[in-house]
Amino acid sequence: MTSFFLFLLRAVDSGWGILCSSSVWLLLSFLISGFIREFFGSDCLKNTAVGSKKFTGIVLMTLSGLLIPVCSCGTAILGIACYYSGAYIGPTLAFMTATPMINPIALILVFGLMGREVGLFYLVTGLTVPLILGALSNLLLGKSLYREKSFIKETLHPVTNSGTGGRSLIKAEPEDKPAFWERIIRGLRSSFGDFSLMISKYTVTAVIFAGIFLSIVPGSFIQEYLAEAQTVTPWGILVVGALTYVCAVVHIPFIAAVIASGAPPGVAVTFLMAGAATNIPELITIAKTMGKRTALTYSMFVSLMALGAGYIADAVIGREISEMPDFAVTRGAIANANMLITDFPDLLQTLCSIIILCLAFAGFMKTGSAENRKK
Repeated sequence: MTSFFLFLLRAVDSGWGILCSSSVWLLLSFLISGFIREFFGSDCLKNTAVGSKKFTGIVLMTLSGLLIPVCSCGTAILGIACYYSGAYIGPTLAFMTATPMINPIALILVFGLMGREVGLFYLVTGLTVPLILGALSNLLLGKSLYREKSFIKETLHPVTNSGTGGRSLIKAEPEDKPAFWERIIRGLRSSFGDFSLMISKYTVTAVIFAGIFLSIVPGSFIQEYLAEAQTVTPWGILVVGALTYVCAVVHIPFIAAVIASGAPPGVAVTFLMAGAATNIPELITIAKTMGKRTALTYSMFVSLMALGAGYIADAVIGREISEMPDFAVTRGAIANANMLITDFPDLLQTLCSIIILCLAFAGFMKTGSAENRKK
């Protein structure tokens, strides 16, 4: 009984840590998505290159992701919001891949901590993989997923339908454009409406599973494997990425230390590229909101391309990095990255986590009420 209680405490502690590290970004993503829907419309991206199979849309979303230093969980929410606002599946997944992979902070740290060779290779592959993933997603997933949005329409922009007993399913757009501050208030309401309830519900569920999973996996297993850095392979580090929670850029100094201990550069490339793709909370949220096929395609292709990039890096750069950056360069990179990193206070993270839990509870209650009405 005592061991089970300790296991639960470890699971809760792991889950709470994951939620705290991403909660502020989640709420910011809710705010951004709400204002996008209010000021640009629920289908604002549908009639643009981003809302079509055009490769231009994939390029635009990849470049957008390059410029946004957001936590991978927040990136997933922004990507889902874009998808619900009319973005095609390819540009959406390209954005969700590019942001955690090649954001400005990550690039500064990789160049500074691992050297120019790894940095340049990482930049090229980090730009290429989202483009390839976007094109493959359009080809393999395409319109079938894009059109299967009945639950999205009911959630985000429902109107009255006489066949539903007068229940509001789609809200008609007002003819007169409201005042700016009125739209701000409406945007805030939209930010914490049905969309945030749905996402929070799935996110908290995913965090619970992630906490349990991380409590089952012994930390000593990972430590023992990484202790022999020379024997670490891209396949091995891919498994390590799946067994750990990778978010934002805090994992970069960790993998830099592994490389400095003698691991080949391909290990760094694979881990940095695939870490976000094996992020359990993000994958569960994607599966619940965009479909299991989307989550599987996203995870599988990013992981496979990250593995390929890792082995290519070992062949091109060599099994050992020829020149590691000196202390002055490393210190400068960390200082520059710290200027861009937003370090949220613990109190704010705790408060935002409580808000996410409240939104999730409201989402579960709403789902339960809807199921009772159906019965």
